Amino acid sequence: MRWPDEIATPALVVERSVLEANLRAMAHFCQDRGLALRPHAKSHKCVEIARRQLELGAVGISVATVSEAEVFAAAGCADIFIAYPVLADAARARRLRDLAERARLIVGVDSSEGAVALGRHLRSSIPLEVMIEVECGLGRSGVPPHLAREVADTVLRSGLRIAGVFTFPGQGYAPGAAADAADAETRALQEAAEDLERAGIDCPVRSGGSTPTAAFTGAGANELRPGVYALNDAQQVALGTCEVTDVALFALCTVVSTPTPHRLVLDGGTKVLGTDRPPYVDGHGIIVGLPGAHFARCWEHHGVVELDASAQLWGQRLSVIPNHVCNAVNLADHLVVMEDAVVVDRWSVAARGANT
Repeated sequence: MRWPDEIATPALVVERSVLEANLRAMAHFCQDRGLALRPHAKSHKCVEIARRQLELGAVGISVATVSEAEVFAAAGCADIFIAYPVLADAARARRLRDLAERARLIVGVDSSEGAVALGRHLRSSIPLEVMIEVECGLGRSGVPPHLAREVADTVLRSGLRIAGVFTFPGQGYAPGAAADAADAETRALQEAAEDLERAGIDCPVRSGGSTPTAAFTGAGANELRPGVYALNDAQQVALGTCEVTDVALFALCTVVSTPTPHRLVLDGGTKVLGTDRPPYVDGHGIIVGLPGAHFARCWEHHGVVELDASAQLWGQRLSVIPNHVCNAVNLADHLVVMEDAVVVDRWSVAARGANT
């Protein structure tokens, strides 16, 4: 394929038709199963993609940080969940107040201390809703499900409202682990929700989900928050969640050096692709359309690819599927949007670096 000369490499390129097919597939999956879809925007950080997700029926978006929420609220997103144990101080509370004037705002808590801090700064000033995070086996944030009621009691005493409970089955990011992770998610959400309801505390939302576990979601969840599915990446290919043809984003790189007939160097390194290299992924990314190519080593601006047969590729452009799309997107200023080998748009990565 001859790439348009207007694309300066390295660049992140989105195939619009593949993206839209991915968005429709997840929207239809959730609609068919009666699940609310609240996609995680940290994966794409792009207003244009979030708008498409909402147009296809998403109830709102999820984000990881207050600053991500600010970007999407400014763009008109009206229902935002900060799916993270938000630590409120005076400065952050001012930002949350401003956000709540522009959108329905839900924040995560996973401790009584976190609930008290939110209540101290915000209970009388904004219509804040709280989701209690429970742990389902990943070993990250979240309280054990049987302690969710204790946190809920503190939330209510702090003058805040409870929207529900949430979890993240991230242990599903391993070969063959998705079904068991989804089962653990179901048990955690059910236990926490039932405990709250026995105490007379409404728990309307049971939010979970990830891209690898979405297909195995059980009755314990009524809302899903997958993020990677929109674009996909080499991890999802390795896990069997998608095929290479379902990947909507790739890094377009140029071969800038061919030190030997069996080794070439790309102008895309870790400052384009990120550094993620899980043990189940072979190399630093997938080289598309070059059989026998292995992305063996990566520096900031050098990507070394080893070939099992000699090739003359100096100056040619190659497509690389990043291992983890979330990290790659966060390194880019914009995404080049293509359709039928033609550049049709450029989308700003509006929430790039929005980490506070």
